[in-house]
Amino acid sequence: MTDKDKYALPPRKLTEEGALRRLGAEFEFSGLELPDAARLVAEVFDGDIERVSDYEHVVQTDDLGPFNVELDFEYLKARGRSDDELEGLAADIDQLSEDAIAAIAWQIVPLEVVSPPIPMNRLGEVDVLVEALRAAGATGTSGSPIYAFGLHLNPEMPSLDEATVLAYTQSFLCLYDWLVEREQVDLSRRLTPYINAFPREYVTRVLDPEYAPDTEQFADDYLNWNADRNRALDLLPLLAHIDEDRVRRAIDDPRIKSRPALHYRLPNCEVDAAGWGVHSAWTYWLEVERFATDDEARAELSAAYLEHLDRGLGTLLQPWWKECESLINKKNR
Repeated sequence: MTDKDKYALPPRKLTEEGALRRLGAEFEFSGLELPDAARLVAEVFDGDIERVSDYEHVVQTDDLGPFNVELDFEYLKARGRSDDELEGLAADIDQLSEDAIAAIAWQIVPLEVVSPPIPMNRLGEVDVLVEALRAAGATGTSGSPIYAFGLHLNPEMPSLDEATVLAYTQSFLCLYDWLVEREQVDLSRRLTPYINAFPREYVTRVLDPEYAPDTEQFADDYLNWNADRNRALDLLPLLAHIDEDRVRRAIDDPRIKSRPALHYRLPNCEVDAAGWGVHSAWTYWLEVERFATDDEARAELSAAYLEHLDRGLGTLLQPWWKECESLINKKNR
């Protein structure tokens, strides 16, 4: 596979403003000290390291923006940023408590590199970082039965209108089972709540050929069934960007960061596997992009999936991902 094939651009390459769409990536891994991971990011992207705390560094780059390198533990990151000053015995107890929690966290909580939005024609540079992390000894999802580490992709939307948001959602709902199969999602991750599938009632509503919501109705339906970050495709950051007040009324969670992008959480992070990189997940994600931009093919896929769901126990005889793959192959011929 050539680099051109590995990093092919989606059918809709530009935003409404005419700029090339961007993609952010988040890698969870173990096996390295945080300063060493930050140093690798700085070397690959020619950046300067800013130490925020023991648990969080920022690598500032001139052309792309900041990369966060952090221990993926909100409590310790907040403690590291805190300006609270205690004295005497209270300070000693507080430090002992933080040190005890940190000692455990460093053993089981992943480090995470969070990239800024990167133009989609520069995704190969992210895999240069993956190779550097691998060479330095980073360990991914398969490194331990308890490592539910993931790679998250944040593709910028080509448009924020209701028809585009609905098309991407429908495409993903239809392809979810196929993506799980193709990504070989690790059992440790399937057992966690972080990448839950969407409720069947929501799936059938959104795939109904008569479903044509405006932006407000789409958001209300999503929040009614999915007021939770733990979805394989988390739309809360996108919906917060479109209508932040509506999202905050439904779910009070400061971890929801408003941005004009989807938050795809399904893939493993196999950073220690030879040849693995962001291109591994990107190749499969492109099918979501292709069906999202082909109304006729998406309608056929949706109708087939709804028919599959109506079969009840018959779905056990013919897994949907196999039917789905046949329709993908038909479309791509």
